[in-house]
Amino acid sequence: MRAPEDQALPDPLLLFPLQMVLFPGSVLHLKVFEARYLDLVSQCLRACQPFGVICLQQGSEAGRSAQVALEEVGVLAHIDEVDSEQQGILRLRCSGGQRFRRQGELTQRDNGLWVTQATAIAGDPLRLPGPAVFQTVKALQQAIVALREQGEMPFAEPYRLDDAGWVANRWCELLPLPLAAKHKLMALEDPVIRLSLVDGFLRDRQVIIGDPPD
Repeated sequence: MRAPEDQALPDPLLLFPLQMVLFPGSVLHLKVFEARYLDLVSQCLRACQPFGVICLQQGSEAGRSAQVALEEVGVLAHIDEVDSEQQGILRLRCSGGQRFRRQGELTQRDNGLWVTQATAIAGDPLRLPGPAVFQTVKALQQAIVALREQGEMPFAEPYRLDDAGWVANRWCELLPLPLAAKHKLMALEDPVIRLSLVDGFLRDRQVIIGDPPD
């Protein structure tokens, strides 16, 4: 279901609010059982369209709530695999695509599903990580090797260690950052700044030791 990044967004865009931040290039596993989200999956599969994952500022992922507040920026989720383990429950494997920005008011349908109009945000330009963040790139490469040896495959291939945005996004997935901080990093449109901030966090926590080169 992966579509070209310059393709127009669905109008309206179906939303799946979560207490997490999805990053472009991420792998997302979802267990879907609420009727409104089963409807979302059905509509997306029929139309060959993605849905929007957006972080909850306030409110619950389950049920209906009048006190729901959603962030302005989210990420498209493309459905790659669907498995029906039992009646009424679907397991999805999705991949994070293009970022989007909500436009206008949110609308909640009668079944509780949130929808919105949205505009696409350009993908990260390809920027090489500079010498100052070499240790951060190397540490991610080592983390990937260690995770693979443990039988874990947290990231989709290919591994783009020569892409500042990809490296920053993968670190953001791994690090125990507050939800609001993760969202701000995801929404940053300059991948070099995003990676620099991640590098600073790793040095503050002494995950990486030693001064960056001049």
